[in-house]
Amino acid sequence: MKVVCLLLVLVAAVAADKIPDFVVSGKCPAVDTEGLWNQQRSEHARYAGVWYQQAITNNPYQPNKKCNRIEYSHDGHGFDAKTCGINAEGNLLRHNGKIYPNPLGVPVLSIDYDGMFAAPYTLLDTDYSNYACIYSCIDYNYGYYSDFAFIFTRSATPSDNYIKKCLDVFQSYNVDSSRFERTEQGSSCPYDALKAL
Repeated sequence: MKVVCLLLVLVAAVAADKIPDFVVSGKCPAVDTEGLWNQQRSEHARYAGVWYQQAITNNPYQPNKKCNRIEYSHDGHGFDAKTCGINAEGNLLRHNGKIYPNPLGVPVLSIDYDGMFAAPYTLLDTDYSNYACIYSCIDYNYGYYSDFAFIFTRSATPSDNYIKKCLDVFQSYNVDSSRFERTEQGSSCPYDALKAL
């Protein structure tokens, strides 16, 4: 239902010539989601634990602007997700969500956070121990799409090699690496307070 409502809003926006800046003309890149799904689904439990967002493309649904710490708990089927960070006003903020196999049988995970619409969640690449390159893309009618991309690492201050690895992966899918903005992480972040939220 949330997706249907979003589509109606987008159609209305297109009709009014007021397209949100995250909706662009074109279509999602071809991703072998079935191949990735078959390769990764038996490894999903390894994806659980703490991740730190290192970079993100423009995303109006991400209120946290720095120090983003993501914790996934695997329940055997999907994940409970807790994202904590600091918003634009400088406040600590927590969002809860779930990641689960697509209920329509599409070979991809879906992500659904409180107050947001469910969206595809594709692990384009991960070694489970150091980095994860996450992509979400939705095609709409009339030749438009929206996509969001994230780079996660297990360490708050990772080697740049892991960031570059993901940027190269995204570039291979024609996701322009210049779209990414680095997320502030490191000694200025109150990780203990974020963990306690």
